Order: sequence, then C-alpha cells, then structure tokens
Amino acid sequence: MTFDLPSRGAVFWPVGTGDSTTIVLNDTIVIQVDLHDLVKAQEDGTPHTPVVDELVAALPEIDGEPYLAVFALTHADKDHCQGFADLLGRVRIGELWATPRMWRELADPDAPNPCPDAIAFQKEAERRVAATKDALAKGQEPGSGDRILVIGYDSDHDEHAYSELPDKYLSGPGKAVTVLDDHDCAEWFEAFFHAPFVDDCAAERNETSLAMQITLSDGLGTAKILLLGDLAHDTIMKIITYSEGHERSERLEWDLLLAPHHCSKKVMYVSDDGKDVPQQDVLDAFTRYARSDDAVIVSSSEPIPAKDEPGKNPPHLMAANRYREIAQFICTMSWGSETAPSPVVLGVDMAGAHVLEVSAEALTAIDRATSPIVRRMVAVTSAAASLAGTLATPAISAPASTGPERVRAAVAADRGGACAPGSPVGFGR
Repeated sequence: MTFDLPSRGAVFWPVGTGDSTTIVLNDTIVIQVDLHDLVKAQEDGTPHTPVVDELVAALPEIDGEPYLAVFALTHADKDHCQGFADLLGRVRIGELWATPRMWRELADPDAPNPCPDAIAFQKEAERRVAATKDALAKGQEPGSGDRILVIGYDSDHDEHAYSELPDKYLSGPGKAVTVLDDHDCAEWFEAFFHAPFVDDCAAERNETSLAMQITLSDGLGTAKILLLGDLAHDTIMKIITYSEGHERSERLEWDLLLAPHHCSKKVMYVSDDGKDVPQQDVLDAFTRYARSDDAVIVSSSEPIPAKDEPGKNPPHLMAANRYREIAQFICTMSWGSETAPSPVVLGVDMAGAHVLEVSAEALTAIDRATSPIVRRMVAVTSAAASLAGTLATPAISAPASTGPERVRAAVAADRGGACAPGSPVGFGR
C-alpha cells in the first residue's frame, strides 16, 4: 500500500449477521452506529469481533472513562443493539440518537417483547429525555452523558415525553446534523437523515430504521457513506423518489453503501405469488449515485452462501450477485479470511475515499496461525514488516495511557508505522 490510512474514516466490524459501524472523525470524536456484540465473540476460535472490548481499548478517555461522542441505534432489533447494556456500563456515551419506534412499541400491549439490550437502550433514552427536561427547567442545557436526539416523527408523538423537548433535540427526514455532543464538527462531518418517515411509524420495525448519509471530509477529499438500516425495497425507493423530487439527489451519493438488511434480497426483489420478482429501479438508483468506479458495497453479515435456500435469513446470494454488478462487494465475515476476518476500514484523505486492501502476505501469515488473537497480531506484524523498508519514521510503540494520545498511538501501533498496513486491522488494540 502506498497511501497513509487517515485518522478519519469508518470501521465495519466482523460481527456475524448484524451491524456494528464505527465512524472516526478525529482523536476525540467517535460515533458508533448499531452494535452486535455476541457472547461467543469472547470464545477462542471464533471469527467474530468483541466490539465492546475493542471500543473500550480504542476510545479516547475523559476523566478516566472511555468516551464515545454518539451512539446511534437504527432500530431495536437484537442484531443491531446486542451488547448495548455492556457498552453503557463501560463507556461514557455523550449523546444518544434514538427513533420514536420504541416508545410506540412499549405503549402497545400487543407488541412483541423487545430484547433486553433494546430495553436497556430505551430506558437510557427515557432517562435522557427526563434529564434534558430537568436541565431546561433550571435554565441549563443537558451535559455530556445526558444528551439525546430523537430522529423521526410518530403519529402518536404527543403521547410520549420526548414530544415536550424543544426542536433542538428533535430531528427527522430532510434535516442534517453537524454538532455531536456539543462539538461543532461541520468542518469534517455531516449526517443527513433520510428516514424514518411518519407514514411508516406503525409498519414493521425494519421499515422504521434510521437511514442517513454520512459525509466525512479532511478539507480536500470527502467520503460519503449511505446507511439504510434494515429497509426493504419500497421504503428505499420512497427515499430515492423523495430526494430526487426535492432536488437533493446529492444526498443519495455514496462511496460506500452498507447493504441494507445484511444483504437481503428484499432490497431488490419483491414477492409476487411466492415468486421473487426483480426490481431494477433500486439497482439503477444505487448505480446512478455511486460516486466513482471505486465505490464499495459492504455486507455486514456471515459469509455469502453458495446457494440460497427457501426461508433462509440474509445474507442472500441473489442479492450479493446483484450488488456485484454495481460495485466492489465485500462481506465483513470473509474480508481477508473467513477464519480470521479483518475489519473493513474506509479512509478519507485528499485522494478521496478508499478501502484498505488485504495483502497476500498477511493472509498467508494469518492462515498459519490458530488462535484468533494470534492471527490478528500476525496480520499486524506481517503488514508492518512488509512496509518497514518504506517508512520514513519508525513505528510508534506503546500507546499512551489516556486521552487522544492513546488513540493516536494505538492506531499507529496497529498500522506498524506511518503507512497503511497490508491487512485492514481497524483501529485500537
């Protein structure tokens, strides 16, 4: 590799079929979108990443605590929030991004019971709504750790406590955010919200997913990431039609598209009398708004099956094949190696957006190792060794113990120096 891995970018963790996306703005501001931290990720021999442990090790510290500027939950399915209670107990989360859906579900006695981590998220959201109202009543603003942003509008809006919050703490489709936990990040970051729509507030939970376009910039180059949660064809086309009709097609552009619903065929096929009917309109739109020939589609899922079977959950081979017609396609659980997948890392610098590639040398070394921890360490060591002759400065050794220096040093240590590694090892330990 000839380019430096920027400190600004995104990490898509190998967590099985579930979403865990970490967006890095700088040494201080990190955003987590969804979380899927499996218990088995702690076991020897598993290829799944224990994301909470990785975040605790990599995040900057404030007052001795790991600090996460924002946690955003697209929707409260287990494969998007598993591990949240653990994360909340170990990390200071400055600001929470929630949608109205859980308020609606908990008020409906006939709704299915959410998973424990979804309940933990909702209790924290409700605590923050109360803390915000209390601070405002005293003529103050809520502090870091109490902040919340509720994104979307529900027809039952007036029945829930969040409806009493000022507009500053509410957002929705067509609006953008550049301030994260009271940090003005407009120079490097913007989140533009596409969904959820009020018309879908009582639809299936997947169709109430938070959908957004993330823009990262280093002043010269930009990266645009399209995150559509678990939306299916009709809602995605509603986003596309609405954006085009309101002359903001640029909000649909992407360098990296996270395949909705973990590479589900429901994105580009609809069922008609039991048959899957392809829908070319959404594929044409994805193609139209890819920003370059180097655009990448990432499936956050188990490896793509060799054959689709009736009734099987995503990922679906038929969806992956359609995505491969559009752009480079990457599956998180087979990026580099199915036995020891590496995080998919998107960087942004003056050259624009780019995904770190995997070197053959690193893969050979990884395959020789047996322990997951050893495999990851071998990948780092192999990448560092292959780049040693080109480094202008020696590799940074031990990470600093606290603060932004800890993040910088940890990233540099994993890279093996000032250049990017041959294998995408992410950030942190």
